[in-house]
Amino acid sequence: MRPSAEQELEALDRRFRPALMGFFLRRLRNHADAEDLTQEVFIRLARTGAHIEQPQAFVFQVAANLLRDRLRHDHVRREHRQGLGALEARRVEWLDPARVHAAREDLQILTRGLAELPERTRNIFLLYRLEKMTRIEIAAELGVSVSAVEKHLARAMAHLTLKLEGRP
Repeated sequence: MRPSAEQELEALDRRFRPALMGFFLRRLRNHADAEDLTQEVFIRLARTGAHIEQPQAFVFQVAANLLRDRLRHDHVRREHRQGLGALEARRVEWLDPARVHAAREDLQILTRGLAELPERTRNIFLLYRLEKMTRIEIAAELGVSVSAVEKHLARAMAHLTLKLEGRP
C-alpha cells in the first residue's frame, strides 16, 4: 500500500531537510534565508501532488533553481540600490537652477544647429544618435557607403560643436 501524499511529504522532509539547510547555508551564509528556501522547496513539492520517482534528484534540482532565482533577484536589487545611491548623490546637482537653465539653452542651440544641417546629414546624425543604428546599418538603409555616413556624422558633430562653443 502506497503512503498518502502527506505522509510522503513528511518522509521527504525528514530525509532531506538537514541536507537542504546545509546546501543553502553553504551558499548563502544566512540561516533565515536558508530556512526560507528550504521551506519553499517543500511547498513546491507539496504542489506537485504526484509521487516522485527520484526524490533526491528532484529535491536538489528544485533547490538549485530556487537558489539561482534568489541570487539573480538579489543581484538585481543590489544593482538597483547602487543606481539609486548614485542618483541621490547627484540629485542636488541635477536640480541646480543654473544647470537646468544652461541645459535648456544648450538644447535650443542644438535644435537650431540641427535645423541648419542639410537634410541627409541631419537624418544620418539622428539615426546614429537617437535610433542607435550603426554606421553600417545606416549605410545599408540609405544605400550609401560607410565612408559617406562617417563624413556626414563628422560634419554634423563639427557643426553642432561649433554652435555649442558659440561660433557661427
